[in-house]
Amino acid sequence: MKPLLFFCLFCAGVIVVLTALRQFYIDPFSTLNGNIAWFLIQLLPLLVPLPAAIGGNFRSVFVLCLVSLLYFVHGVVTAFDPGMLWFAGGEIFFSLALCGSSALYVRRARELEAQTSA
Repeated sequence: MKPLLFFCLFCAGVIVVLTALRQFYIDPFSTLNGNIAWFLIQLLPLLVPLPAAIGGNFRSVFVLCLVSLLYFVHGVVTAFDPGMLWFAGGEIFFSLALCGSSALYVRRARELEAQTSA
């Protein structure tokens, strides 16, 4: 279960890095304050459940699964911009990887919980 949780957190970290690259280097706003504010707004849904997910709370990992779909939708919308195709592909891939691995983690955690309570 720990490698699966590590992979979930790795995918979440890559999404943070991709968002930072896009916001500060690839397609920045004209002001630094605007970039920082928009970066924090974009990462807020991912950062809220992250501390509990690091501890292995399967409800928070499930919330990460749902939040990853927001980044998937953003990646699909960004894919229609010809200059951002590679970035969008990375965002789509890692958001789907986060969704799949976190769903698998939650399933295994619930099965393990059911076995220990029975």
